[in-house]
This record gives sequence, structure tokens and C-alpha cells, in this order.
Amino acid sequence: MEKGSIVGSIDTAQVVLYAFWVFFLGLVFYLRREDKREGYPLVTERAGVFALGFPVPPSPKVFKLTHGGTAMAPNGRPDAPVTAATPVAPWPGAPLEPTGNPMLDGIGPGSWANRADHPDLTLEGVVKIVPLRVATSFTIAEGDPDPRGMTVIGGDRGIAGTIRDVWVDRSEVIIRYYEVELPSGARKLLPANFSRVDRRRGTVTVRSILAKQFADVPDLKNPDQITLLEEDKVCAYYGGGTLYATAARAEPLL
Repeated sequence: MEKGSIVGSIDTAQVVLYAFWVFFLGLVFYLRREDKREGYPLVTERAGVFALGFPVPPSPKVFKLTHGGTAMAPNGRPDAPVTAATPVAPWPGAPLEPTGNPMLDGIGPGSWANRADHPDLTLEGVVKIVPLRVATSFTIAEGDPDPRGMTVIGGDRGIAGTIRDVWVDRSEVIIRYYEVELPSGARKLLPANFSRVDRRRGTVTVRSILAKQFADVPDLKNPDQITLLEEDKVCAYYGGGTLYATAARAEPLL
């Protein structure tokens, strides 16, 4: 190398490689911080102790929503810990034993997220999921079974009630829920994916919960719409029934 030369021995490809490494590490650091906008700080089993990890969550950012208003993330509101359960062993991470009604207490398959307590909207700003009595421009497709009037059968083969209406998703154009009228006159929602329609027998079968357990399905604030939070709670109730509807379901198969 000539005297006074400062670039004669620099390998361009090596410089580009090092620059890429620095860029990539910075990208990983940035993405790792951004994915902590939700779900952090983690709640531990030790009272008052929260886990942040590395890197720490970013400072709050305000997002403008499509239909007006704003949302902040992180919002500083961690989900409330499960209180209606006790650990089966003294070590951290031990399974929880429900102490109340696990189908309503947000435990295991019945867990639900603390979502916004307002209905989801379409791009046009109208409520997305509504019954056919509201979405009058929607009808059951020709050739498909119309479940209205069919009998709902629970997991114990008992009669739970009768389908009185169908709730549709205006954006996805699919059935989301069936509205079940119970013998008491109360109306509860049944997620379509937890049921099976039998056109020949005129029944809608639900295996996840028993007939009498329909009475405890979470209610809606408005009979013609469902909020994001209510959706989580309703679906979680049926999900919880897959394990907790009967004592035998919570026991091992072998």
C-alpha cells in the first residue's frame, strides 16, 4: 500500500456485508420493540411483578382509526389476571384449578381478550354483524337449509330452544351466529362454527355445552348488535364448554 493511502486495502464487498449486518440488527431491534405494543408488560404469578424483557416496550403511539377516534399502544391496561382459580401445585406455571364457573371466568379454552366494548364496523361505517331482521337485504342462499324454526339440541341430547334468527357478517357475507330462543323466552347467541345443521331432522346440534347451560350464555347490551368484547365472551363460553361442560370432560382419557 502506498504511503498515505487510507482506502487502498478496503474490500468493498466486506464493507457492504458489515453495513448489512448493522442494518439487520437494527431492524430486528426495531421490530422486537414494535411487537411489544400489545401484551406487555407480561403478568407473572408473583404479585405486583411484571416482565418486560429486552428490549423494553416502546413509548406509546397514537393511531388514528378509520371511523374516527384514536387508539393508543401500548395503552397501559394489561388484562386482569384470572382470580377464580388456584394452582394445583406450588411452583410457577402449575395448572389452574377453577374455583367458580370456568365457562364464564376466562380460564383455559374459555379465555377471552379484553377487546373494545363496541361493535365492529364495515368500511362504510355500519355495524358489521347483525341479525337478518336488521340486514333486510340479506337472505339465506337458495338451496341452503334455513335454520330458523329448527330445534337446538345440546351436548346431552336435551332440547335447548329454537332458532329464531340468523346473524350475518355484512363484510364477509357469511353466517356468524344463530339466535336461540330458550323455553324461558330469553334469547342467546350460538356461534355457527359450534353447531351442525341437519336439514332432514330439522335440528341444530351443539356438542360443546349442555341444553341447560344455554341459560348462562353471556347476554348482549343491544339485542340487534354485538360488540367485540361480547363476541369474545360468547365464543369463549362455548369454547370453555368443550372442557368444562361436564366433569368427565376435564378428566384424562386414559
